[in-house]
Amino acid sequence: MQNPAGAVYGLLATGALLAAESGRHETYLDTVLSAVIAACVFWLLHSYANLLGRRLEGGERLSGRALVQALLRDRAVLRGASIPLGTLLLAWAAGASQRTGVLLALWSAVVGLVAFEIMAAIRTRATPRELALEASVGLAMGLAILGLRILLH
Repeated sequence: MQNPAGAVYGLLATGALLAAESGRHETYLDTVLSAVIAACVFWLLHSYANLLGRRLEGGERLSGRALVQALLRDRAVLRGASIPLGTLLLAWAAGASQRTGVLLALWSAVVGLVAFEIMAAIRTRATPRELALEASVGLAMGLAILGLRILLH
């Protein structure tokens, strides 16, 4: 996977947004548009922060080409965001209530984080104990997103 950190960031940021906003919009369309716009803003901000950080570190000049390269390099943020967004769209298409769709999207973020942790553990040939720890960390991060929803609603 190219730029896995970006994908994880997109997944976390979109999950947190949906947790904070669930119930604030009256329609699926409003919820989906809000999440898509936010995911694009997260992508732009992430790309900008990485580019500015590299420029501060190495004295690189700002150019249109550098901006485009940063955006292309960090498009994984959108791939990560597509997990809860895709789930939300599927729930909408299946006729689930908006509240159920948002909840399913949040759970898809939790499952996605656990899956990313398990993939990382497998890549490092983790022991069963290490695998359990890594999956637990992903689950804890995902449950933190669900906790945000509980706190805000």
